[in-house]
Amino acid sequence: MSGIYIHIPFCKKACHYCNFHFSTNQNSKSSFIKAVCKELQLRSPEHRSQEIQTIYFGGGTPTVLEVSELTSILDVVYEDYNVSSDPEITLEANPDDLDLEKIIALSKTKINRLSIGIQSFHEADLLAMNRAHNSDEAKKCLAIATKYFDNITIDLMFGMPTMSTDLWRQNLQTAFGFGIKHLSCYAMTVEPQTALEHFIKKGSHPPIDDEVSAQHFNILLEETTKNNLIHYETCSFGQSEYFSRHNTSYWLGKSYLGVGPSAHSFDGKIRSWNISNNSKYIKSIEASVLPSESERLSIENRFNEYIMTGLRTMWGVSLQKIETEYGLKIKEELVNNSKQLITSNYLVIEDQHLKITKTGKFLSDGIASELFLV
Repeated sequence: MSGIYIHIPFCKKACHYCNFHFSTNQNSKSSFIKAVCKELQLRSPEHRSQEIQTIYFGGGTPTVLEVSELTSILDVVYEDYNVSSDPEITLEANPDDLDLEKIIALSKTKINRLSIGIQSFHEADLLAMNRAHNSDEAKKCLAIATKYFDNITIDLMFGMPTMSTDLWRQNLQTAFGFGIKHLSCYAMTVEPQTALEHFIKKGSHPPIDDEVSAQHFNILLEETTKNNLIHYETCSFGQSEYFSRHNTSYWLGKSYLGVGPSAHSFDGKIRSWNISNNSKYIKSIEASVLPSESERLSIENRFNEYIMTGLRTMWGVSLQKIETEYGLKIKEELVNNSKQLITSNYLVIEDQHLKITKTGKFLSDGIASELFLV
C-alpha cells in the first residue's frame, strides 16, 4: 500500500465552489479525532505488513486542528503501521491558520510538506469565493512558511469570469516570487449543489466561460515553463524532486487507505468509501464498526480509470501494461481508437506509451472519455 489519506471534515467557512465533505460546526472535533485514531487501529491488521510511503492530511481544512491533535493522529499511524524511513507527509492548510507560532510548531513535527490553499492573491477573487483568508494573510503566511518548510505547494484557481489575463499572470508571478517549487492549478468549475451553482442560476454570478479558462491555461503553461516547473499532471507543476509522491500514486493506480468520513480506499481492484456524515461516522467507529461500502471494479472500470489518470500525466498510458492486464485485443482496439486523435495532434505514441500532446492537455478528460471501454 503506497499511502494513507486522512480526511479532516471541518472548515471555518463554506467556499462557494466547493462540494467536498465538510462541516463548519466543529463541536464534534474531539470525538472525531478519537474516531479517526480508532479507525486507523481497526484497519491496521490488514495493512501492517505493507510499507507506507506517504501520509496526507486533506479536507476540509486540516489546519483547524491544533498541532497536538495532528501529531496524536500521526502517532497512531507510526505505532500501528510500517511507515517508511523517508515518508512524504503532507498537510493541507489555509493561510489564515498559519501564523508564525503554528508554522514553527508544525516544522518540529514529522509533517514535511505543506499544501497551502491560496487560490488567489487578489482580494476581489477571495471575496467572490468566500475564502476565510485575505490577500495579505496569503502573502504573510508564505513569507513565513518558506523559511521553515522547503517542500511547499500552493493551490491557485483560474478561469473565473471576472479574472483578466493580466491578473492571472500576476497571481503566478507572485507565487514564483516566493520561490514556490510546486503549483496545483485548477480551473473553476460549477459543481452541483454548491453556492456557486445557485448564484449562476439566479444570475448574480456570471457563468463560467470555457474560452477564458483555456486562455488562462495557456498562460499557465507559458509561465510555469519560464520558471522551470515541469507539467507532470494536468493540474500539477513542479520541479522533479518536488512532485507530489502521494497524488502521483493515485494517478499510477497504486493502492491506498482512506480514513475519516467520505474518505476512499483502493487496493487495485476494490474501491471502498466511508459514510459522508460526521456524527454517523463517529458513532459507528465508537461501536467498532467500519462505516464503509465497497465495490469490485469491473475490467471496464479499471481500464477506463487507467486511461483517465494515465493521460493526465506526462508518463501517459503504457501499452505494454494494457496488453498484460487486459489482453492484446483490447490494446489493439485502444491503438485503433486513438488514430484519429493522433492525426488531430491530441495524442502521440512514444516509447510504447500513449501520451497527451500540448494541444490536448486542456482537453485531457474529454479525450480520455473517447477511448473508454463501454
